[in-house]
Amino acid sequence: MSFRKDFLWGGATAANQCEGGYTEGGRGLANVDLAPVGPDRFSVITGKKKMVDFDSQHFYPAQNAIDMYHHYKADIALFAEMGFKTYRLSIAWTRIFPLGDETEPNEAGLAFYEDLFKECRKYNIEPLVTITHFDCPMHLVEKYGAWRSRKMVGFYENLCHAIFNRYKGLVKYWLTFNEINMILHAPFMGAGLYFEDGENQEQVKYQAAHHELVASAIATKIAHEVDPENQVGCMLAAGTNYAYTCKPEDVLAARKADRDNFFFIDVQSRGEYPAYALKELKRQGIELPIEDGDLALLKAHTVDFISFSYYASRVQSTDPKINEKTAGNLFASVKNPYLAASEWGWQIDPLGLRITMNDLYDRYQKPLFIVENGLGAVDVPDEAGYVSDDYRIDYLAAHIQAMKDAVELDGVDLLGYTTWGCIDLVSAGTGEMKKRYGFIYVDRDNEGNGTLKRSKKKSFDWYKKVIASNGEDLTN
Repeated sequence: MSFRKDFLWGGATAANQCEGGYTEGGRGLANVDLAPVGPDRFSVITGKKKMVDFDSQHFYPAQNAIDMYHHYKADIALFAEMGFKTYRLSIAWTRIFPLGDETEPNEAGLAFYEDLFKECRKYNIEPLVTITHFDCPMHLVEKYGAWRSRKMVGFYENLCHAIFNRYKGLVKYWLTFNEINMILHAPFMGAGLYFEDGENQEQVKYQAAHHELVASAIATKIAHEVDPENQVGCMLAAGTNYAYTCKPEDVLAARKADRDNFFFIDVQSRGEYPAYALKELKRQGIELPIEDGDLALLKAHTVDFISFSYYASRVQSTDPKINEKTAGNLFASVKNPYLAASEWGWQIDPLGLRITMNDLYDRYQKPLFIVENGLGAVDVPDEAGYVSDDYRIDYLAAHIQAMKDAVELDGVDLLGYTTWGCIDLVSAGTGEMKKRYGFIYVDRDNEGNGTLKRSKKKSFDWYKKVIASNGEDLTN
């Protein structure tokens, strides 16, 4: 067997992409609710277009998403039928603290997730919970400027106290921030950041990043104090950067691009700011808002494991003539001529997953957990709602084989694997429903039309077989 006996097979979702029920149970308004589908989405999630409430000119898919708020029991039963050992999900901050700065949590929100976790436990499914999957209460955005404010650390700490104590014994695995490096690429979606005219955007982003890193260390501290059994991980959007040629300048450009992403995990895993980052921040005139005790806190409370998403590798070139970029991804890079691409232009590179795993494990020497990987595609169901998604099976089989090679041949310590969007949900990047990842088809379109009926795709039974064989049988 390549994988450990207790390997955590499963799937992953995010509250804002699947729950819906945006006004139910006392839930408040969050930044992720305000990202519309359509041409304005990119400017909203990157903080260029300010949107503080819904308007009649846009459709906001997160409002109802796939309505898992009302379907979670049936959905979890389907996950159990596939044999899931774990289910990665996120908590909507505004269900627990609707405004974000209250002193007492919202009982209805706490009870909702307690019921959901108990439903998982009923099927022996281990919840893997992301505390913040891009969520930021809009009240905190408007009143405090979101994560640019140090006050956010205290509000996040209150959230952690509430959930760690309430869910003690129900949840063991936690992630502090989803794709923490997304703050550099989509700052409003990633951290609730808008920018004012003339504001030093890089200063604001790294200022906010420091506050998130301090908050992550505090979360790790609280989690271990509340329950020594708790395991806390960080999470980055990963994908190794290749040099376009063996020209030394290209190699250096690729190394620098990797470091831009490693920066956050270096702090969370090693407990200190790396020298290269401090030098670069100084060159840019960026000052980190480090307060007394911050550095000691970061050093004392590092994460237990490294989790990451992997969809594609990336390429860097210093030749201005080599400028054709990949499409459809917030982490756009130079196109790799040796790779095929998905319908959204994401380049498909299973071997890149093995390379990325080795890069991370060699660097940090901590267990890894792949918490997002999958193929976004247009699925065309038959009249019964069945989708013959052999293309998805082929994609996942190739990536799982690369994952096996990293474990078996390279000695990487891997805790588990959760495919992204195990049930169809709203795309974070585009807001579309037609960009589907799931083993379970959901009848809903980009405009919110449809019955929300769930139906199994061909990949459903394939993944069930993969899990039952602990990854040994990948045949279609």
